[in-house]
Amino acid sequence: MKNIRNFSIIAHIDHGKSTLADRIIQECGSVTDRELGKQMMDTMDIEQERGITIKAQSVRLNYVKDGEVYILNLIDTPGHVDFSYEVSKSLASSDGALLIVDAAQGVEAQTIANVYLALENNLELIPVINKIDLPAAEPERVAEEIEASIGIDATDALLVSAKTGVGIRELLDAIVDRIPAPSGDPKATTKAIIYDSWFDPYLGAVALVRVFDGSIKKRQLLKLMSNDEQHQVLDLMYPHPLKRQNTNSIEAGEIGIVIMGLKEMGVINVGDTITDALNPTSEPVGKYEPAKPFVFAGLYPIDTDEFEELRDALDKLKLNDSSLSYEPETSVALGFGFRVGFLGMLHMEVIKERLEREYDLDLIATAPSVVYHVFMNDGSMIEVQNPSELPEVNHIEHIEEPYVKATVITPSEYLGNVMNLLVGRRGVQEKMDYLNENRVLLEYSVPMNEIVVGFYDTLKSISKGYASFDYDPTEFKEGDLVKLDVRVAGEIVDALSVIVPRTSADSRGRELVKNMKEIVPRQLFEVAIQASLGNRIIARETVKSMGKNVTAKCYGGDITRKRKLLDKQKKGKKRMKAIGKVQLPQEAFMSVLKMD
Repeated sequence: MKNIRNFSIIAHIDHGKSTLADRIIQECGSVTDRELGKQMMDTMDIEQERGITIKAQSVRLNYVKDGEVYILNLIDTPGHVDFSYEVSKSLASSDGALLIVDAAQGVEAQTIANVYLALENNLELIPVINKIDLPAAEPERVAEEIEASIGIDATDALLVSAKTGVGIRELLDAIVDRIPAPSGDPKATTKAIIYDSWFDPYLGAVALVRVFDGSIKKRQLLKLMSNDEQHQVLDLMYPHPLKRQNTNSIEAGEIGIVIMGLKEMGVINVGDTITDALNPTSEPVGKYEPAKPFVFAGLYPIDTDEFEELRDALDKLKLNDSSLSYEPETSVALGFGFRVGFLGMLHMEVIKERLEREYDLDLIATAPSVVYHVFMNDGSMIEVQNPSELPEVNHIEHIEEPYVKATVITPSEYLGNVMNLLVGRRGVQEKMDYLNENRVLLEYSVPMNEIVVGFYDTLKSISKGYASFDYDPTEFKEGDLVKLDVRVAGEIVDALSVIVPRTSADSRGRELVKNMKEIVPRQLFEVAIQASLGNRIIARETVKSMGKNVTAKCYGGDITRKRKLLDKQKKGKKRMKAIGKVQLPQEAFMSVLKMD
């Protein structure tokens, strides 16, 4: 055990974690130069395309220092705020962490959030200043920022360039010297934590574990402590960037893949402790909490026959992404689907795209919302995720909405724009610190509903991409909120309802119907699009009628010419949902996202 090092790489998005992981893998000789690709730890197409890490990945490496072989278990983590749960899982199974900071950009909001997560897990932190090869690199200034904003000593921070390979060997030496070896009793009964899982089409549900005490061996009967299920170990592997290595046992302090031939997705729970079935441990590891979703949206198959396929796809994806939560729901407009909980808007985009790509589904997503606490006149309280579930106004005493602590780090020249944005989103300032003469840290208390849609994009736009953002849920506060309904041809479309502050309901309603007018296709009759609060109409737009017949120009001639035009028309209708007599395209259900 004294030669094992378990560590994570944590950083703000785009500070070079995945590139650094590639250099470490290359330096340890686990892959040849010919086999080395870009961002080897980012295995999904969507990660490669967007240039972001979505899923934390583990790899086992061998490193020789002073003639002695060390086992390095590296976990590359995501940097975006929406995937901080992946970071917390990784840190729970690590003994140390590399804190990567960009030598040009300096400390960002997610850098600070990740440091707090690491300190909660009592990890040894090694500050690493990356991208020192850039012309704009200022490592001395960044080291001062690390000390000022985070409070950890950066005098011995390592200076590296993941792109060129400068300083990588010194970094590996520092990992061996400064990160402690895992503690645990190799002779005690088996005690391990499941910190990741996924579904393999050939092996079934697979668990990635960190063993704290004892060992896991082939043919051993293991017990999952959360549900008391017992399963036999069929195979064991060590994670490797290209080809997993088979092994007969995973010893204390090591990480490894456990295959038990599980075909049911609900058996493995991330965060669960596994132990020996015949001689179980008394206490679970219990290192981290399950994820709490902040944003909820409805996902519906365009073809209603695909409902069961969507259920199976969500089951499999839940195993791969344990922060996902979902339950069935029904919409008058869209039929049967699921109410799905996400950690943020990027998480929602990624999940929808993965469902469509990996499971070949065509989906409609409704507008995202948050959880509200609705207090009734009879003294009871209900939680409402879907605006269409909101009770009648005369039964409600008051509504409470969730607030978050928003941390923004911005260059001082954009300070006015950023503060105006936060105040416009009903934010209340709690803290303002100058990290240096050019960079300011802001902390605001903001309603969660105000940052769910469009906030991140607007912040990047007004700060020319330089401001960084992180948030942490805090409490529920009473708000003056109302349900804004959309009526198409006189009928309420439940999937388009949103909960908004009363003061901005009129302007939001006008904006929503204006957006809808551009999206709703013209019919053979006039279509009224209205926004209403209860029975009071607050805005209206009219889609003019049209009377074009696509086959009118095909008088006489071959029937195939008419069929070709009609088939072309059908393709456009495939992605539409019928509401009353009006065909609404998919874009209509996301048109509320354009409201700012």
